[in-house]
Amino acid sequence: MRLENKVALVTASTRGIGLACAKRLAQEGATVYMGARNIERAQEIADSLNKEGYNVKVVYNDATVKESYKSMVEEVVKNEGKIDVLVNNFGTSNPKKDLDIKSTEYEEFMGTVDLNLSSVFLASQAAILHMAANGGGSIINISSIGGICPDISQIAYGTSKAAINYLTQLIATQCARDNIRCNAVLPGMTATDAVNQNLTEEFKEFFLKHTPIRRMGTPEEIAGTVLYFASDDSAYTTGQIVDVSGGFGMPTPVYGDMIALKNRR
Repeated sequence: MRLENKVALVTASTRGIGLACAKRLAQEGATVYMGARNIERAQEIADSLNKEGYNVKVVYNDATVKESYKSMVEEVVKNEGKIDVLVNNFGTSNPKKDLDIKSTEYEEFMGTVDLNLSSVFLASQAAILHMAANGGGSIINISSIGGICPDISQIAYGTSKAAINYLTQLIATQCARDNIRCNAVLPGMTATDAVNQNLTEEFKEFFLKHTPIRRMGTPEEIAGTVLYFASDDSAYTTGQIVDVSGGFGMPTPVYGDMIALKNRR
């Protein structure tokens, strides 16, 4: 019960990494609010989790409606009197339109960057005011390994995640005196519906060839690191950009080719 008596808010939490985070924080005793656009779907999930003995609630948030970030945080504080943990999980990209520098339309680029970066900035800005008044808190931003490893595609997504990494460290620096910590978790290829629907088997094979732990991660494995940053186990840790990617991008650039060569022998 590492989060007993804590109030947590997780955005975009009806599936994938967000849902795994909401469930994991609730398992550790937190009152967890699921920030979601589809309230009915979120409530069904919350009801199911509550039957298992957790304390999960729902609050409206639509990433395309920027005012909803402040209202989301305000509703949590109105109901619970505080907010201790914020997990900024929302992120979006259209792989069919978010391509390379030569092919990506400006509107597509700026739209993706704006949505992804604004989701972290606005939610954090709203939560920080209440965290400071309540003696502190923890903000965890779900970034991506793509924010530190340049790719041949998804220029908008990668740029937005790189900006989120830096924003994480700015928040950590500027809010430490208020006992507010801010860290980022960078998933590698994770077995979510979004990955399975948007990435080809060929791409997955290429990606995993360069991942020393030769498999995709699970949402629950990402949630484990989020729990660490949410709890007092990381009370002296802030401004960290931690990849949870199975080692992707760590070895020599020829690693994947060397592994493929050994497998053919």
